[in-house]
Amino acid sequence: MVDCINGGKNDSQRQQPWSLFGLRNNVKLIFVFLTITALLSLASMAKDVGALERVLLEATTEEKTVILTTLNRAWAEPNSTFDLFLEGFHVGVGTKRLLRHLVVVCMDEEAYSRCLEIHPRRCHLLKTPGIDFSGQKNYMTPDYLKMMWRRLEFLGSILELGYNFLFTDMDIMWLRDPFPHLLSEVDFQIACDRYNGNSRDPGNSVNAGFKFVQANHRTVKFYKYWYESRWTFCGKNEQDVFNIIKHDRFVKEELGLTMRFLGTVYFRGFCQMHREMEKICTMHANCCLGLQNKINDLRQVLQDWKYYLSTTDRRNMTWRSPDSCRRSRSKGKV
Repeated sequence: MVDCINGGKNDSQRQQPWSLFGLRNNVKLIFVFLTITALLSLASMAKDVGALERVLLEATTEEKTVILTTLNRAWAEPNSTFDLFLEGFHVGVGTKRLLRHLVVVCMDEEAYSRCLEIHPRRCHLLKTPGIDFSGQKNYMTPDYLKMMWRRLEFLGSILELGYNFLFTDMDIMWLRDPFPHLLSEVDFQIACDRYNGNSRDPGNSVNAGFKFVQANHRTVKFYKYWYESRWTFCGKNEQDVFNIIKHDRFVKEELGLTMRFLGTVYFRGFCQMHREMEKICTMHANCCLGLQNKINDLRQVLQDWKYYLSTTDRRNMTWRSPDSCRRSRSKGKV
């Protein structure tokens, strides 16, 4: 159809150059938008890293080591896991002084706010756009897996910043200072659910909730390899993947990573529970399903510990059985 008003050009002739011009403009606008978004993202990341480094600098030991744990809203509720965790440091032997080195990595705003109230100047908000980590994440659910892998990625960034770290889950009670039983010359040390008596044997069943890692080029590369392995073993958590890749030739030979597996005499848990109380450093509510079950039995651990410290005759004292957690496993209750 000819349009007399536009010099006799038909509709297709008239619109083609304008459409091309519009496309070019749209491409330019999209490019500008993406550039601005990228710059803002980089600025935000730089700000977050700067805030993290300030916290780490205040918390670090002379050896450039920090203690790290993670917290979300579900575990930050009053009289819940966070309160028990901090109480353990206060009633432990030689552990209260370690609180100055403890950095709490908060997975959401609510947890961060609570952390600032009761452990100020040692809290860092780990931002993960588009994911809500605030609620209780039941074992092996999709959100649980996302949170575990995000945690691992973050720990790798701590190594890249040059800090050694002792990572601890928050459902671990610190009853004695564990550092005398850790080796500074070993790259990577990790606790076990079940320990076979040989600290060098990769056949030990590990628990990724407690590990001491030295910052060096070997551990930085190992954490990258570990994190990237999530695509090879889709649907598995970081602990299960570690139990696979710890046997890899790349880890043992090419990286030359030195590794030790921590015995359950000092680094204990509900999976393999020694009843005596003389040597214990930490007690982990592992082999346990359900947050309230963990809270019940960890509260009992602290009660037993306080009684142990208050009495003079400790020869026959033992831990009570973690019955809430044991029932949870037998029922499969999450």
